[in-house]
Amino acid sequence: MSENVMAPEVDGAESSDGAAVEAAARSYPIVADVNVRSGPGTSYRKVGRLSAGSRVTIACQKPGETVTGPTGTSNIWDRIGSGRYVSDTYFRTGSNGYVAPRC
Repeated sequence: MSENVMAPEVDGAESSDGAAVEAAARSYPIVADVNVRSGPGTSYRKVGRLSAGSRVTIACQKPGETVTGPTGTSNIWDRIGSGRYVSDTYFRTGSNGYVAPRC
């Protein structure tokens, strides 16, 4: 099976009244190449890869395996799509805590 390089999510989701949906419009930069997993930990199946510099929307966050990455150590995992998770330590969110609703 070939490796999937994922296209980053795009900003600008809109509600029915045309106003930007704030939660959906929040995207953050990936600081280093990273594998995308099917769940919140490195033991979950690899389902893709993101490149450094990509901007990705965080749908929600949940606790999982503690990981040390380029921005520190955390147990927060960011859901970027259905069955697609990335350790928060690969995002530059400007916070060491939650920046999106919990999954």
